[in-house]
Amino acid sequence: MLFKPAFVFNSVTEITSAFLKQNGIKGLILDLDNTLTTHNNPRPPKHVIAWINSMKSADIPLVIVSNNKYDRVRPFAQMLQVPFISEGAKPLTKGIERARKGLRLRRDEVGIIGDQIFTDILGANFKGMKTIYVYPIELEDGLFFRFKRVMETPFLPRRHKFRRKNKENVV
Repeated sequence: MLFKPAFVFNSVTEITSAFLKQNGIKGLILDLDNTLTTHNNPRPPKHVIAWINSMKSADIPLVIVSNNKYDRVRPFAQMLQVPFISEGAKPLTKGIERARKGLRLRRDEVGIIGDQIFTDILGANFKGMKTIYVYPIELEDGLFFRFKRVMETPFLPRRHKFRRKNKENVV
């Protein structure tokens, strides 16, 4: 199904090189906003830098594909020393396919990691790539984003929701 991710993680940093190799993923296409960092945060968080470096150490080639503008994506990608494609127009596949060709891998060897079903996951599924959904780092403001997140829920497994029973115990 085009809207269904193959794999789901809470965060990009939970994804290991061992997991990727076990699933035949030799290279990654990464979304930027709400996947690697919060929207419009100009600097990568330290834990993301460490994760990127661990992927590079494991010889997993990476490329960032973002629908955001060049002036947003370029400095962020440069700090990580990762190639990038801005204005990727996801879910259209032009940017995704350009990134895959840059990785020099077959479609079935590429994983795409993103936080949006209707852009990242849909575009990658159109191209026959392995899809890895990560829950968004933060929920966006605005009616459009809230509507979109509600529309995505049927395609995702339920997250464990905890509620506070009392001040000492969390269930």
